[in-house]
Amino acid sequence: MLDASIPELVAALALALCSSVAWGVADFVAGLKSRTLPVASVMLVAVVTGLLLAGSVVAVRGAGPPGMAYLGFGALSAVVGSIGLAAFYRGLAVGSMSVVAPIAATGAAVPVAFGLASGERPTALQAAGAVVAIVGVVLAAREQDSEGAPAAVGEPHARVAPGALLALLAAVGLGSFLVAIDAASEGDVGWAILTNRIVSLVLIAAAALVLRARPPAGLRDAAPAVAVGVLETTANVLIALATTLGLVSLVGVLASLYPVVTVALARILLGERVARLQQLGAVAALAGVVLIAAG
Repeated sequence: MLDASIPELVAALALALCSSVAWGVADFVAGLKSRTLPVASVMLVAVVTGLLLAGSVVAVRGAGPPGMAYLGFGALSAVVGSIGLAAFYRGLAVGSMSVVAPIAATGAAVPVAFGLASGERPTALQAAGAVVAIVGVVLAAREQDSEGAPAAVGEPHARVAPGALLALLAAVGLGSFLVAIDAASEGDVGWAILTNRIVSLVLIAAAALVLRARPPAGLRDAAPAVAVGVLETTANVLIALATTLGLVSLVGVLASLYPVVTVALARILLGERVARLQQLGAVAALAGVVLIAAG
């Protein structure tokens, strides 16, 4: 029995780590592309790609839809997830990815808050993680002054770093997505993702029309957004499979590390540099996320 559990453990950790890498790369590509193409257009191409993939998975499995309640949670996940992703991609486009990504990752605290509202009690590790994450967000969101030194609170030069407020909105939206998609997945993982993609397509298409977002100029212009859709959907499937092995705590820790990938790519490919205090805040935010997930 023990021997049989070891391959499952290795598989779960490998799947979670791969999902984290896929999410991290997708966020970097989406944030970079959103600097030259409207966020609504990037998301629209990505969600269409994801819809085709999710539809293919459901069709191959041949499973019928679950109850309406589960489909409702899938639709809700699309609403809050779309808001979170739009804020996240825009934040990555206008701010430093090394600051925005760690702040957005603190959305892992939302499921914990939901559990509190439902009568659950957080562990000491989760409580400590929440405190560390909050301190990290405050430090990471503080912009340095014109001379390169961190501005003191209340001083004229003290201001919020570009993209930080969007990252906080993204944290709430993406954290709420985790709660909703978890409830939807209790009915069927494939249908949860498919429902999410369908409703997301309707919402994002409407937003693109209202905002008159410029569509991609051609296949080459759309290719990065297509890659985002493939990576996101792949990550969702991988993490769903990992959780079926029952190692939720370990899987959650590895899945929460996706900002590390985004930050690393921003440092290597874009040469991003941020103030020391903001670096400390980003590390603290990520450490808090890990503690929350591990608790």
